Amino acid sequence: MKRSSGVLMHISSLWGEYSEGSFGQAAKDWIDFLSDCGFSYWQTLPFCLPDEYNSPYCSFSTFSVNPYFIDLPLLQKEGLLTGAELDAAKQKTPYSCEFKRLAKERLALLNKAAKRCTDTEGIESFLAKHPRTNDFCKFMAIRASNDDLPWTEWTSETVDEEVLHLWQFMQYTFFRQWKEIKDYANEKGISIIGDIPIYVALNSSDVWAAPGQFQLDEDNKPTGIAGVPPDYFSADGQVWNNPLYDWDKMEEDGFTWWKDRISFMCELFDGVRIDHFRGLESYFCIPAGEKTAKNGKWVKGPGMNLVNALREVCPDKLLIAEDLGDITPEVAKLVEDSGFPGMRILQFAFLGDPGSPHLPHNYDNHCIAYTGTHDNNTLLGYIWDLDDETRRHVLTYCGYFGEDWDNGYDEILRTMFQSHAGLLILPVQDLLLYGKDTRLNVPGTDDDNWSYRITRDQLGNIDRKKFYNWNKLYGRI
Repeated sequence: MKRSSGVLMHISSLWGEYSEGSFGQAAKDWIDFLSDCGFSYWQTLPFCLPDEYNSPYCSFSTFSVNPYFIDLPLLQKEGLLTGAELDAAKQKTPYSCEFKRLAKERLALLNKAAKRCTDTEGIESFLAKHPRTNDFCKFMAIRASNDDLPWTEWTSETVDEEVLHLWQFMQYTFFRQWKEIKDYANEKGISIIGDIPIYVALNSSDVWAAPGQFQLDEDNKPTGIAGVPPDYFSADGQVWNNPLYDWDKMEEDGFTWWKDRISFMCELFDGVRIDHFRGLESYFCIPAGEKTAKNGKWVKGPGMNLVNALREVCPDKLLIAEDLGDITPEVAKLVEDSGFPGMRILQFAFLGDPGSPHLPHNYDNHCIAYTGTHDNNTLLGYIWDLDDETRRHVLTYCGYFGEDWDNGYDEILRTMFQSHAGLLILPVQDLLLYGKDTRLNVPGTDDDNWSYRITRDQLGNIDRKKFYNWNKLYGRI
């Protein structure tokens, strides 16, 4: 793998004036920043419509995209919004996403733009090329006719035509705006990595449109649900409540649904991180109705049969295996056989195992190294929370022997740049030396997640020359 580096930051964390990051000028300025620093990659979180807790890892469809990322000033330039409407949408704070306000106001505003849009040919052409996204739009329109109840409780198949047009307009507009941003990034030498949650929600167009692809009973209720056993993050494990795939049925038609899914992702991104990759070797099945994951069990997954199917449709894309958690020899073999690079996390390195693959001296070239992911504390928060002995060990490992450990932070980052890992990814908070109050997500909790945003002034405080010099010095340009 060619040595390179990048930054992890979701679109929502971009600065701007309209409650959450978008595909406007800030996105291009961010790309310029990455280029100035010598970074080659921008990694984001999933683009699908988030759930009621604002998590992009649970959605009404894996083939949907988040309309909150649509840039409002661009719509105004096209004559689809007025200056007064734009002014009324300006945020109250630049420091966090205004999710409650977005949920209350944004779709109504975008509906005004949808009614003024005359590009019927463009919308129809887009939907013809993305039939599963069109299924999602129909799902949302029928859902509106059923008082937004779960699809398993619908009593009508009536399509709300206004809602249908709104969702079709928003999905088309998202793709159109994002293409401009992605093209700009690629022209600047920046590749974009997306993220694909392994599972989908029960109340989604994915399950509604193809219930036979999932482990459901005759009443369309899951017979088992997804999750993970007790681990570093949670003593009770995690109950995700997603329905499980019927892998035998999926294999019968050549994994068509998964092929469509990875094709959709590879249209959006230059590379894709496959979340919870170990679930393709064996997935954790929790009996439906369980409150914790303690009584779950591992069941054999599709393995290389699915990997080969994915490679058929995107042979030249960077696919990353998120191989964290309970990694057995069988999982390690699947990662190796797949040819996908796995992940190494510095914050998992100092748990007492000198042979840990997460220790930088154990990295090989064919891996993606992170200080932390969206589910981890920030690096500064992690160092701050360590006990004195472990903190001293981490700093000594990274070559800092001073007493004021605040001054050792750069040595930790330098250690990551020096490592053999082919690709190094740093969360944006770690470029800023920010603490745990800027952490993006705490797994297993529902409140106060996903809302972190950076401001333009904060970005200006990052030493671009330092990161450029490190990238150059350690062969990552």
